[in-house]
Amino acid sequence: MQHRQTTRRDFVKMMGLAAVSLPALSGVTEAVAAPKKKLKNVIFILSDDHRYDFMSFLNTPEFLKTPNMDRMAEQGAYIKNATVSTSLCSPSRASVLTGQYAHKHGVVDNNTLVPKGTEFFPQYLQEAGYQTAFMGKWHMGGSTDEPRPGFDRWISFRGQGVYLDPVLNIDGVKVRREGHVSDILTEYALDWLENGRDPDKPYFLYLSHKAVHAMFEPAKRHEGKYEDVELTYPDTMANTEENYKNKPDWVKAQRNSWHGVDYMYHGQMDFDTFYKRYCETLLGVDESVGKVLDYVDESAAGSTLVMYMGDNGFCFGEHGLIDKRHMYEASMRVPMLAYAPGTIKPGAVIDELIQNIDVAPTVLDVAGVSTPDHMDGRSFLKLLEGKQMPWRDEVYYEYYWERNFPQTPTVHGVRTKRYKYIHYHGLWDIDELYDLEKDPDEKHNLIHEPKYAKMVDQMNKKMFDWLEQTDGMLIPLRRDTKWRAIDRGPVKQ
Repeated sequence: MQHRQTTRRDFVKMMGLAAVSLPALSGVTEAVAAPKKKLKNVIFILSDDHRYDFMSFLNTPEFLKTPNMDRMAEQGAYIKNATVSTSLCSPSRASVLTGQYAHKHGVVDNNTLVPKGTEFFPQYLQEAGYQTAFMGKWHMGGSTDEPRPGFDRWISFRGQGVYLDPVLNIDGVKVRREGHVSDILTEYALDWLENGRDPDKPYFLYLSHKAVHAMFEPAKRHEGKYEDVELTYPDTMANTEENYKNKPDWVKAQRNSWHGVDYMYHGQMDFDTFYKRYCETLLGVDESVGKVLDYVDESAAGSTLVMYMGDNGFCFGEHGLIDKRHMYEASMRVPMLAYAPGTIKPGAVIDELIQNIDVAPTVLDVAGVSTPDHMDGRSFLKLLEGKQMPWRDEVYYEYYWERNFPQTPTVHGVRTKRYKYIHYHGLWDIDELYDLEKDPDEKHNLIHEPKYAKMVDQMNKKMFDWLEQTDGMLIPLRRDTKWRAIDRGPVKQ
C-alpha cells in the first residue's frame, strides 16, 4: 500500500480540532525560511444577516462562541468600522459584485432584477486569467437559479433557498442534496479548491451562505445548544417614554409589525427562541470558516486572501425593532475579517470606514486589475497590508421603501466615525443625528439641539451632493426646493 504524507488538515481531523488553530509541533523546525509568496488568490465568504458584534472575540452575546472568526481576527485583521451602503440582501449583494451604490446598479430592493448588461467584478478576473466559482445564495431575482456571468463553476438555489435538503443548480443541472445547507456549500467549496480547479491558475471563490437568514434552522448538532442561556436585552428595547423621546413616529409604530418585537413575523415566534436559534444557526457558518482557513493553511498559505463579511446587519430588539433596512448601527454595520498570513499582520485592527462597495476594487487589486471608472468603491488592500493611504471621512447610506414591507420608510444618510445623520425621504417625520462616540446605542437624537444646527446643514448638503455626484435617482435637491430628476444614464445592453 502506498502511504501519503499526513497533512496538517489530516492531523486536525484526527484530533477532532477543526475549530482551533494548532501551534507548530514541538521539535519540528524549518532549516531555511520559505520565500514570501505573492498574494494572488481570494476566497470571499459572505453570510446573511450576521450583525457586526455577534462574534465571541467581541464578547457579544457572552454565551456565543465563534472560534474560527476569532481565529481570523487574532491571526489576521478585524475591520472595525465596516458598513453596507444599503442594509438589505439583494441591494447589498449587488453592491459587492458591482462596486456600486444601489441607485447606480439599480437593484434597489429584493424584488428588482439585475439590469441587463450589468458587469460583475469576477468577469474582470476571468479576463485576467482567473478561475472563478460561486457557491450559495445569489438572491438578485428569485425566479431563477441559472448560472450568472463571471463564474466558471456555479452552485446556487432559487431565492432564499432552504436550510435542510436543498435543491441546487450545479452548472445548470438540478440536484437535491441531503443535509444542512451550510455544510453542503462548504463541502462543495472545499472540493472545488482541492480537486475541481486548474492548480496552475489563480482563483477566486465566492462562498455565499444562506445562514443566518430567518427563519433560522441550525444543524442538528447545534440545535438546542443555547436553549438554557439567559438573554440580556438591549436597553432601547423597552417600550418607555424615555426610549422614544425625540425618535421618529415610525420607529415606535413598527413595534407592532412584522419587523417589531411586539408582533414579530406576525407572532410566528417568540423573541427568546428567535434569538437563540439565530446564534445556533451561526455556528455552522463559523465551522465553515474554520474549514476554509484549514485549507489555506495547508495548501495556499502566503498566496491567498480570505475575506469574511455579512451582507447586512440585524437588530435584536434595539429601538423595539428586529431585522434590518434602517440606518441604526445594528443594521448598517457588518462583521468583516481578513486573513492572509505573510501579508496581514496578526491582530491588526483597521479603523477606517470600509463599505461593501469596496470589496470588488480590493479583490481586483489583488489580481493586479485596476478599478473600473464606473465603480464607486476603492481598494483597501494597502490598509490590509498595514500601509498608510488617504481614505474617506464619511460613508453614505440609502434604503428605498418597499411595497411588501411598508412600515420602513425611504432612508438616506451620512455616517462619519463619530456622527450619523439620518434623513427620511417622503415622510413627515423627524430626522436623526447621533454622536456615536458619546451615544453608541443611539438613544439621544440631537437633531433639534441648536449647537448641532450647522452640522445638520453640512451633513444634509453632503448627502444630497453625494446623490447628485453619483447619479442619484429622483430626489429633492434640498429640503426647500422642488423635485428634479437625476439622469442615471443609459443602461448597458
